[in-house]
Amino acid sequence: MSTNEKIRVDKYLWAIRVFKTRSQAADACDGGKVKMNGNSVKAAKPVTVGDKFEIRTEARKWIIEVTGLISNRVAFSEAVKYYVDNTPEEDKSGTNFMPSVFQTGKRQSKIGRPTKKERRELDDFMGNPED
Repeated sequence: MSTNEKIRVDKYLWAIRVFKTRSQAADACDGGKVKMNGNSVKAAKPVTVGDKFEIRTEARKWIIEVTGLISNRVAFSEAVKYYVDNTPEEDKSGTNFMPSVFQTGKRQSKIGRPTKKERRELDDFMGNPED
């Protein structure tokens, strides 16, 4: 890609695989989660080589510097050639959030209400005449 072409911030972040979709990248820009050179940025702002981004995603925090422009999404091994990741090591691991309650909404296997098969076996054993 030539150096005089303009690439939108949301399209660039999508192409280098920081976000899964371009709309997620645009929403992050609108939500103030993307900063270019220390200032919040809108999704349509053009990206130039040398720009520095601070990006907060659900998974982790990124601090990257643009080394090349790319407009199409490519494989991760190719995408890493277009930026330098300056993120500190403690932020690269992502959030270490541990919930205080581990309730997932599903009951553990073999605990709680009997399955349909177990209920029939219980009914047969107890001799219930509901059949």
